[in-house]
Amino acid sequence: MTNLCAHEVAYTYKNKFQTVHAVRGIDYEFSAGHFYAIVGKSGCGKTTFLSLLAGLDIPSVGSIAFNGAATDTLNRNDLRRDHIAVIYQSYNLFPLLTVLENVMYPLALKKTSRKEAARIAKEQLLAVGLGDEYHRRLPSMLSGGEQQRVAIARSLVGGHSVILADEPTGNLDTENGTAIIDMLARLAHEQNILVIVVTHDPEVSSRADVILSMRDGRLAVGAI
Repeated sequence: MTNLCAHEVAYTYKNKFQTVHAVRGIDYEFSAGHFYAIVGKSGCGKTTFLSLLAGLDIPSVGSIAFNGAATDTLNRNDLRRDHIAVIYQSYNLFPLLTVLENVMYPLALKKTSRKEAARIAKEQLLAVGLGDEYHRRLPSMLSGGEQQRVAIARSLVGGHSVILADEPTGNLDTENGTAIIDMLARLAHEQNILVIVVTHDPEVSSRADVILSMRDGRLAVGAI
């Protein structure tokens, strides 16, 4: 079963003016089939910790392990391509690619044939409620909720077992935000995906199986 484990993780960075201890001694194991919410004030280390879990950065101290293998021993580009999807508040869709092409893109990186990639992409778009009428549209022709659905569909085509979402409802109205969280919860509970969401929104965290709070770079079970 998929798991993502932080072992005594700390992360420190320096700028011209100061040394910042963004993450301090986090020790926690995340398991498949669960929906986790990480809450806390701005600047408490939530997004930095999510970046460490995604393999975008390596801990200064300690380790992040995906299914028992430390991320600093893995090809982290392959890790994100094949196993860990990251969904951003800003959607990060390619503006000059159609909806279908955006979702096909991860499959193109895997050298999947165009015909097969299109078939899989259409299945996943349908699964997030976007039918044929959306396939030829550009991201600029979609609402924020529709763009986030495309981002989720793109994260699913590669068979990712982990979804990390950074404020995925931050740019959405209440109705669309609720729909996106419903979708992420279903993915965790029905498809056994490990879902971790960083959020400021108590409506989002209330839907989680486990709420983790961050303060001054430290993680604790339970809301602040």
